[in-house]
Amino acid sequence: MQSALECNAVNPFEWIVVDNASGDNSHSIITERFPFVRWIDMNYNAGFARANNEGIRQSTGEVVLLLNPDTIVQNNALERCFQKFISTDDVACGIQLLNPDGTPQISGNFFMKGGINHLLALPYWGNFLRWIAFAIKTPKPNVLIAGSEEKVDWISGAFLMVKKSAIEKAGMMDEDFFLYAEEIEWCSRLKKVGELSIYGDIKMIHLLGETIKDATQTDDKTYFNFFDKKGLQLLVSNHVRIRKQFGVFWFFVQLLNCSFGVPVFFVCSIIDHLIHLQNPFADSKRIKGLAKNMFEVWKLTPTILHNQPHFYKIL
Repeated sequence: MQSALECNAVNPFEWIVVDNASGDNSHSIITERFPFVRWIDMNYNAGFARANNEGIRQSTGEVVLLLNPDTIVQNNALERCFQKFISTDDVACGIQLLNPDGTPQISGNFFMKGGINHLLALPYWGNFLRWIAFAIKTPKPNVLIAGSEEKVDWISGAFLMVKKSAIEKAGMMDEDFFLYAEEIEWCSRLKKVGELSIYGDIKMIHLLGETIKDATQTDDKTYFNFFDKKGLQLLVSNHVRIRKQFGVFWFFVQLLNCSFGVPVFFVCSIIDHLIHLQNPFADSKRIKGLAKNMFEVWKLTPTILHNQPHFYKIL
């Protein structure tokens, strides 16, 4: 929020902060320091989709921006993006996100059939699938460094600007999601309305993963951790998204591959560590975590297949 004061767009823009039951005095701190902010209390940990939907409902403009609190606004990025966006027919856009050291961060992505790119995070089995993908020259599923205007299938929820007219046609974010994959599913519906772009000539720093670090109680900021409570939320959200976007067949492709990844991890880990003269059971905790998480996903499978409203909150 402090970095927002340094851009020219503070006054013309409507600033809304949605609080997912933070349980601290952030309300008074922020509203006293930034009186232009409108504060919305959800009164429970509603997750990403529900909180953003409430902010969208209470907004009055024709364009909305979902902006993570762990972003740092630079070079008047908000106003520049807004002015460029409204001059195009795009229904949604993002900008080039950067790591704190200035290196590029993936901001735009492409859909892969059945969401099979999620499988690449599986130990060993994911590496094998990646090798197959390279062998058959499968296009990369993301854009690391975007051009001045790069057409994509979905945009990172850390910075996602959308036209209200498109939301009226595509619908709001799906409130079944608590965290992860909700913006992917939403973009799949927005893309049916019009084009999505990343404006690579506009940049902003994103402190990846800082907003959920306390909730997950892990220092892992990636989306490749399937072994703890955060990993369970990732697995559940990914499977829910695939069921919604691609249907039952691809849901089971994902589920069976993730399940098969458990014995593959167990066997390959032992062999790998023996070859390197290491403790063959060094990965036992992670293997156990993945097995436990997949068991929980199987328990939720009837609910996911039914595809009726259900709040998939794990964290």
